[in-house]
Amino acid sequence: MDHIHPIHEKMLSRSDREKALHQKSMVLWFTGLSGSGKSTIAVALERELFSRGLIAQVLDGDNIRNGINKNLGFSLEDRRENIRRIAEVAKLYVQSGLITICSFISPTKEIRAMAREIIGPEDFNEVFIDTPLEICEQRDVKGLYKKARAGEIKGFTGIDSPFERPEEPQLTILTENQMLEDSVQRVLEFTLEKVRNFHN
Repeated sequence: MDHIHPIHEKMLSRSDREKALHQKSMVLWFTGLSGSGKSTIAVALERELFSRGLIAQVLDGDNIRNGINKNLGFSLEDRRENIRRIAEVAKLYVQSGLITICSFISPTKEIRAMAREIIGPEDFNEVFIDTPLEICEQRDVKGLYKKARAGEIKGFTGIDSPFERPEEPQLTILTENQMLEDSVQRVLEFTLEKVRNFHN
């Protein structure tokens, strides 16, 4: 009778996947206020990486809130659970060898620390998209700040719910007086440097 190996002996390792994809997997965790430009930068970065033969996946409110987290609201408790689930998904992507770009307000230090702990500090790269509240309100693409100011949305980050600025992010992007292309370029260089170090 043939010896049956335990399932974990048959599964591909993370390093196998990274070698096949010729890249180091990691998480880039974008945090910042609504309207700061997180998702815009994330999507542009994904395209830049793809054009260089690197495979990345963006996780943001649109593809998470409409699916895996559609049952969650915006209380601090639900925000915490939202981030917990996202971090677990990101961890799976990292194990699959992908560069994972997470774009979420993740407003408190405790919530971001939880994400870092789940993903693993060595794979978690906090990127603070630092845009002043007044600039985010001026953009207000979805009209959310206007609704929050009118009391139509409760617990909106930056208005009646806190946003705690990261104290020691791996990278800070100051978007106020910077073109989108320049913001993307800075995160791209940061990411490519990590990829190069992996190959060396």
